Amino acid sequence: MNSSRLYTLPRVLEWSIRIDRAPALLWIACITLALLPTWVWMARRLADGSDDPLGLLAIAALALVLWRHRGRLRVAPRLGWLALATGCALLSAMLAGALPPLATSLVALAALGCVLAAFLPALVAAAPVIGLALLSLPWIASLQFYAGYPLRALTAEASRWLLAPFFAIERMGTALLVDGRLVMVDAPCSGVQMLWLGYFTACMTALWTFRSSGSFLARLPAVSVLVLAGNVVRNTVLVSLEATGGASAAVHDAIGLGVLALVCGAIAWVMADEGERHV
Repeated sequence: MNSSRLYTLPRVLEWSIRIDRAPALLWIACITLALLPTWVWMARRLADGSDDPLGLLAIAALALVLWRHRGRLRVAPRLGWLALATGCALLSAMLAGALPPLATSLVALAALGCVLAAFLPALVAAAPVIGLALLSLPWIASLQFYAGYPLRALTAEASRWLLAPFFAIERMGTALLVDGRLVMVDAPCSGVQMLWLGYFTACMTALWTFRSSGSFLARLPAVSVLVLAGNVVRNTVLVSLEATGGASAAVHDAIGLGVLALVCGAIAWVMADEGERHV
């Protein structure tokens, strides 16, 4: 039976009309409510202090995007995104208990991003919306656990290469021996948090400038390169200061915040640069 004949069936036609006329906010509220186990798990993970609360910033950003376009939400949803949202919500419920909560929550938050993409106006790209939804996961600690060491080793090796003309320097794992002084490249220097903030900046800039999904995705590799370069510069400066007598905590923090601001500014410039946009 083809789709045209399917719509001639009275019951199918009736349900199609009901779906088409259902208010956008009702659909979004239903999907959001269906993700209640994910919200509970995220709240517990934040409450016990096992992760940074950066995800709250992404949730607030999604709420801001929805509020900004509240008067232009689609009367008829994009059915592909709506079907994907419903499927992801069902899949996250089916996988609960079978997979780690972080994995099922990843699917659940993809559902949230998809349902927003179904109802937001056409000038709002789906990719950065889904990106913000995924960034709301409390997964900084997990990324530190799985990716922290490789990132720290990579950063330490790059710093060793940059400082080699000025110091007698040797890398030992994630530590550097600089003129006989041991300097640790510890967890905060992995760049995981800078990576989160870099992608958050990319998503927000793309949404604010109405960049298309394809153009947004094409610029993501540049975001990763900028974050990696910024983290190497920050670590190299801090290691050189530690090797020459150390730096106060205030100077350490100021350098970290300064490099972070430069990296996020560069990412915003890359995303806001003239190119393909919806408008």
